[in-house]
Amino acid sequence: MDKELKLYYSIGEVAEMFDLPESLLRYWEKMFPESITPNKAGRGIRQYRKEDIENIRIIHHLVKEKGMTLAGTRQALKKNKTGTMQSAEVVNRLRAIREELVKMKRELDYVV
Repeated sequence: MDKELKLYYSIGEVAEMFDLPESLLRYWEKMFPESITPNKAGRGIRQYRKEDIENIRIIHHLVKEKGMTLAGTRQALKKNKTGTMQSAEVVNRLRAIREELVKMKRELDYVV
């Protein structure tokens, strides 16, 4: 099933997207209750929406990539969430461009 068509994602799918343990996602859910609010189905099964995933992407960027503390991340989100989101989006786009360029270089090296 195409990930873009899904309404909900399991905690396992989200953990795999970011290469994080499920326990860390649960912890972030407690630390950022205003940002990460998955629906809970029967037996407490978490169902993450696209908004939750975008918020996790921002938190992941700030904590894992920029090295910010959780308190600093909470402040950054509270102070300027829009700017933080845009910054994380630019970094993701640049990564995608870099991956594409590396792929093209490998193909060119293979031809020559």
